[in-house]
Amino acid sequence: MNTWSGRVLLFGKKAPPSPAVAAEAAAMGIDLVAGGKSKKTKRTAPKSDDIYLKLLVKLYRFLVRRTGSNFNAVILKRLFMSKTNKPLMSLSRLIRFMEGKEGKIAVLVGTITDDTRVYQVLALKVVALRFTERARARIEKAGGECLTFDQLALRAPLGQNTVLLRGPKNARESVKHFGKAPGVPHSHTKPYVRSKGRKFEKARGKRNSRGFRV
Repeated sequence: MNTWSGRVLLFGKKAPPSPAVAAEAAAMGIDLVAGGKSKKTKRTAPKSDDIYLKLLVKLYRFLVRRTGSNFNAVILKRLFMSKTNKPLMSLSRLIRFMEGKEGKIAVLVGTITDDTRVYQVLALKVVALRFTERARARIEKAGGECLTFDQLALRAPLGQNTVLLRGPKNARESVKHFGKAPGVPHSHTKPYVRSKGRKFEKARGKRNSRGFRV
């Protein structure tokens, strides 16, 4: 004789539940917080276990609560984001965005990387989560500063005199393969091919060379 979920199994047959078990089951329900089931899917905390990132989140939660600054709210939201949504920015792109704004602080929730195609670097004040070694060296050699977000909170707690930047989110190689099937009329999607050449197949999609017309 086995007991399972308040039911007694006798010789392979299920016995009806006892009145006490039936009453308990009838009283049970989904215990929801007032307001009903939450359907919000946005992040409210970072997935990363990086303790330094968590400290920054703690700092900017405080600033959002106490200052009401929209700048701080945007920074906090971006700190929660996945790596894909925190794209890096090259030194050349940073310089292009900051031309004529040399007195302001550039702010990027992501990584600043070096670009060897740039010969002249401006004396910029840059705040980022991370700098590559060469990017940091070149900015500092030009008379600029590489700052952290806790330093920014002391210098500009409301985000005054700053320029908030983002890297190119859709510049990844994988994004080139998204969209209509390769070869379909008016499609510019990159096909998945082992290599370019005579012996490599590129047969996906309906296209003019296969008698397909729109």
